[in-house]
Amino acid sequence: MFKPLVKLISLIVIFSFLINCSKEQKSVSTEKTTSLDSIAARYYEDYLKLHPLEATAQGDNRYNDQLPINITRQQISKEINLYNQYQNELQKVGYEALSDDDKVVYDVLDYEIKDKIEGFAYHPELIPFTQFGGLPLNFPLLGSGEGNQPFKTTKDYDNWLKRIDLFAVWMDSAQSNFRNGEKIDFVLPKKLVLKMIPQMRAAEIISTDMKKNIFYGPVNNIPGNFSSSDKSKYEKLYAEAINTKIIPAYTKMADFLEKEYLPKARITDGYNALPNGSAIYNYYVKSWTTTQKTPDEINKLGLQQVEMLRAEMEKVKDEVGFRGSLEQFLNYEKSDKKAMPYKTSKEIIAGFNGILSKITPGLKKMFNVTPKTPFEIRQTEKFREASASAEYMQGTPDGKRPGIFYIPIPDATKFNVTSGMESLFLHEAIPGHHYQISIQQENLKLPKFMRFGWLGAYGEGWAHYCETLGPEFGLYTDPYQKLGYLSDQMLRAVRLVIDTGIHTGKMTREDAITYFLSNVAYDEAGATAEVERYMAVPGQALGYKIGSLKIRELRTFYEKSLGSKFNLAKFHDEVLSQGCLPLDILDRKMRNWAVKQK
Repeated sequence: MFKPLVKLISLIVIFSFLINCSKEQKSVSTEKTTSLDSIAARYYEDYLKLHPLEATAQGDNRYNDQLPINITRQQISKEINLYNQYQNELQKVGYEALSDDDKVVYDVLDYEIKDKIEGFAYHPELIPFTQFGGLPLNFPLLGSGEGNQPFKTTKDYDNWLKRIDLFAVWMDSAQSNFRNGEKIDFVLPKKLVLKMIPQMRAAEIISTDMKKNIFYGPVNNIPGNFSSSDKSKYEKLYAEAINTKIIPAYTKMADFLEKEYLPKARITDGYNALPNGSAIYNYYVKSWTTTQKTPDEINKLGLQQVEMLRAEMEKVKDEVGFRGSLEQFLNYEKSDKKAMPYKTSKEIIAGFNGILSKITPGLKKMFNVTPKTPFEIRQTEKFREASASAEYMQGTPDGKRPGIFYIPIPDATKFNVTSGMESLFLHEAIPGHHYQISIQQENLKLPKFMRFGWLGAYGEGWAHYCETLGPEFGLYTDPYQKLGYLSDQMLRAVRLVIDTGIHTGKMTREDAITYFLSNVAYDEAGATAEVERYMAVPGQALGYKIGSLKIRELRTFYEKSLGSKFNLAKFHDEVLSQGCLPLDILDRKMRNWAVKQK
């Protein structure tokens, strides 16, 4: 009679114990997740304090008057200490108790911290900027009033004056760092330094005529609600800052580069010629591709891709009835009037808007999640148009600044569509960089370091993958546009060969330019600029093709393995759902997604 009651009581006790255990487990899991959230949030807050220009780019205006001299040993030590602090905190998080999404957050933060610490070991501060990038090249756009720096209030105008003061200090520190590099023969190639000197002396930067100086732009476009006394004040202060700080800083740097640095610059082209150069290049390859692929493996992959794409270009050559070699065909297309149909820059901008209209119906089928951030197409500013490439400048998450696709048009009559007009738009604009970056920034579920983070292999890989969607959008039906698409694919393939070739000593700059021109429909000036870019930023150019091939590999695999359960829009949404990821982490994320589809 009492046995059932005893059993019932025993079951109740056991059941209560299990519930309590479950509650404790959930509590521990929640605590660990919260701990990770806290670490990620605090990390990024501390990171932005050291990188205020990145905050400004995101529309975070708290540090708009600050410009840390981030190339000094003191500032670099601060950064390394910050990363070490958060690496120690991260190790205390219980990884196995995290959800799949939180494991991705943990892995990305762990990867980012370790990568940044390792990078400082190779002293990138000894080459503080190049002809391709760095603060001296970005500063004019910020100060023009057309970039990320806001100029709406008197506080905004005061903030920029403070940044000008700090910029002059940064330029002095850059000279000091260049000199430290000279002492150990850690210097740029002469061929690149020769391009940097005229950049520092650009008329828009050093003109004493305020109507022509780009840094006077905010005064020329001063808000109408400013008082007359404020307008007068800033006219005087900005002219004074330009004449006494901006122009002297650029002029001093130009003189230094020409008279002191150029004679000590190296005649070699690749990083292999620098002290510890091979190890440095191996790091950049790993960092930019987020893989363990070696330079030799990437070089061989590049050669395979080039061979495959040449075969596709041969088909286009036959389609248009050209008789001659592929090299002759590519050379002919550089001056083929049929490939240059435009007369004005407005016509070219309208052409890009036409591409957007054409692909819009297809976008609805390929993406469930689309950006809220506005989008614009603009011609690149004249001061940087001559040396600029087409590019995307991200908008702000609040929508106040749109995402902008910039296209340089120095001469509309020479704008050649075989350079890849349709594929360029898919890459730089929609659904390439604009979709990926905007969706990432708008995702409030992500910690900020991921919302605003960037990894080239993923970000550029995604954009390059988007070029391959052209046929699905109804593009590339014109043989010239098809050749442009293949040229864009080829551009990223030859980068695998040239970047690894130059920085391992297999190729010289001249070898690389010749190889480039034999495979891509560029003129010599364009090919030279590309090759010199690879010289200036080793490894960066590798991420495009490596990332694109990975995303295409994942799509092909899951199309086959999931069969009827594969949905392209869901696949794209998942690839984009947590922002930029190292490729190995993306691989695991998509495996987890595929299991849920089944």
